[in-house]
Amino acid sequence: MTSREIVLKTLEFDGPGRIPRQLWTLPWATARYPQELAKIHADFPPDIRTAPSFLKTPTGVSGDPYAVGEYRDEWGCTFTNVQQGVIGEIKRPLIAEWEDLAKVREPVELLSVDVDAVNGFCRGTEQFVLAGCCPRPWERVQFLRGSENAMLDLAAEEPALMALIQRLHQFYLKKLEIWARTEVDALMFMDDWGAQRSLLISPRVWRAIFKPLYRDYIELAHRHHKKIFMHSDGYILDIIPDLIELGLDALNSQLFCMGVEEVGRFAGKLTFWGELDRQHLLVRGTTDEVAQAVRDVHRALCRNGGVIAQMEFGPGARPENVYAGFQTWNSLTADQTNTDAPRS
Repeated sequence: MTSREIVLKTLEFDGPGRIPRQLWTLPWATARYPQELAKIHADFPPDIRTAPSFLKTPTGVSGDPYAVGEYRDEWGCTFTNVQQGVIGEIKRPLIAEWEDLAKVREPVELLSVDVDAVNGFCRGTEQFVLAGCCPRPWERVQFLRGSENAMLDLAAEEPALMALIQRLHQFYLKKLEIWARTEVDALMFMDDWGAQRSLLISPRVWRAIFKPLYRDYIELAHRHHKKIFMHSDGYILDIIPDLIELGLDALNSQLFCMGVEEVGRFAGKLTFWGELDRQHLLVRGTTDEVAQAVRDVHRALCRNGGVIAQMEFGPGARPENVYAGFQTWNSLTADQTNTDAPRS
């Protein structure tokens, strides 16, 4: 089978035979470990890749998001970075006061997708291709307004905030519609919803305001016969049932924040798109501990598919641990049924 076929069978719990792979690499790792990274890619080639943006009209970005200094993105948000190889933070929000809302300009250049170029890219690979766009409504609100202001606005049910969220949502729907008409295999969206031990906001507020947005994204993807993936950092156990209800195909989350056995209650109900613990295990663990963690995830979550061996090679991670993770995944099959694992 091709990589594309293996990923599709994984998402459909159709016995893919082996577990598909994907590595997310930050420039921090690329700069420090080029030889080790090349070996990881050579020995464990990825099954999933993201299409380039292929825009006909350039965006007005300036700077390098991973370099020390300032970077201005497509929306005009300025990030200040003090560490090479990672992304910076917003220090001066564009909407410091709601009167500043007029400064916000939708980056219509992101809608100028060269569909023929995207389709050519998809036809030129046997890998599973994710769309080159990623809606992130809650994070974009924080980039525009500042995280503290956004949280206070949310608590106060600020009408201007609700209007901004809907404005962003409508723009993202336009982007997703364009990408859904290309030959990519899946769409993607993201928002980081978790702190270390809980959601950043109450599940009730999340369900009232953000769940309907995600429903629209998922329904749009499925209407066009595409799969759809989501990423969210932190502890998000409380909303995984909601994401299953919405029909999400694959979720990238921090399994070890929530507890692999706890997340295992949802095995077989959506695909877990990684990840291995990048906070502690990949940074300070031994290769034996990494291998055992992989086996734990496999036992808890694999159900004739339903698991993608995804890891992030970022700040502090040891290349030997990343290698050991993929090496262990490679030794396991995707036909795990394990009826002893906890189920909901």
